[in-house]
Amino acid sequence: MKITLAVREHILIVGLLILALILFVIPTGFERELYSNALGTKARVVAVNNSNLFKKGVVNMGEQVVTVRLLSSPYKQKEIDAVNLLGGKMEFDTVYQEGDLAWVLVERAEDGEIIFANMVSLYRVSKELQLLGLFALLLVLVSGRKGLRTLLSFTLAFLLIWKILIPLCLKGYEPIFVALLVGAVLTVSCLLLVAGLTRKAYCAIASSLLCSLVTCLLAMVGTSYFSIHGAVMSWSESLLFAGFEQVNLTKLLQAAIYLSCSGAILDLAIDISAALDEVHLHNPQVTRRQLFASGMHIGQSVVGSQTTTLLLAYLGSYLTIMMVYMAQGTPLMSILNSQSVASEILHTLIGCIGLVLVSPLTSMVCSYAYTQKHASEKVS
Repeated sequence: MKITLAVREHILIVGLLILALILFVIPTGFERELYSNALGTKARVVAVNNSNLFKKGVVNMGEQVVTVRLLSSPYKQKEIDAVNLLGGKMEFDTVYQEGDLAWVLVERAEDGEIIFANMVSLYRVSKELQLLGLFALLLVLVSGRKGLRTLLSFTLAFLLIWKILIPLCLKGYEPIFVALLVGAVLTVSCLLLVAGLTRKAYCAIASSLLCSLVTCLLAMVGTSYFSIHGAVMSWSESLLFAGFEQVNLTKLLQAAIYLSCSGAILDLAIDISAALDEVHLHNPQVTRRQLFASGMHIGQSVVGSQTTTLLLAYLGSYLTIMMVYMAQGTPLMSILNSQSVASEILHTLIGCIGLVLVSPLTSMVCSYAYTQKHASEKVS
């Protein structure tokens, strides 16, 4: 019995749901407690003692004693004093006020009694979940069933990175190959969920994977050509100090460059593929050459905005560093030759090159996939 397209798509969705559930339950292999008898708990700040807290310039230093009421079992409603050490780093320090909701780490004795408590941070998970819920609600209201598929794709992307990419890289596996594997799975699953089991999805997948390979090679060659070390990434050296000397930071940088470009590449690929699908739908007699030309015209209109979007995304995350350079009066040549700025330039330009290549590759793939009857024609 022939399986209909609707049934096959249902099978696909169920399969990806099962994959998401499997990824959700499997351990990363790094689930270990910071202390043997430590317990994280939500708490409400009921009082603060700032007598040992002093301000030095624009930062806070010293120690804040915070009285908190624990809100989770087994110490629910118990009030204790917790220590909040401030090291003068605004990026990491938090000064608590009465009424704040916080996350506290308590250290317990063998008999279960609390020895001491340490303030970790403000409790933000509930607010993050609210924002996620708003995103999901708006997505479903605007996109309907397609929105539900997008949510599944979004979830898969997070789980594949958290449960597969990061643990395997920490265990010393080749980062670029792990990233290629995860990126390929994400590309295929995302495009099939968004576009269904259709020719436009298959064409977008083919061109996306081809462009991804190119950006991957460019990332590998570019880091060597620019003489950039992976330590330019934030917190990367901390991995080595934490005992993960097996992690090659430069290869990790290459994987990060490729992975960050892959999303924009698949986005542009499905845009062009879907547009050419509409062209063929309304004109089934369109020739291969005409379809390729249409794809190139569409790409010319979209690539400009996409590359600018990519540039703004990278510059936005790098804004404060550029401001520091300018505030100090650093010469432009010194800025451009610094390793950190050069790495961002490399990152941006590789992504832009990948986007530029999407247009001809997707147009080429679609021109052959949609005009098989015109196989004698050549694309020029």
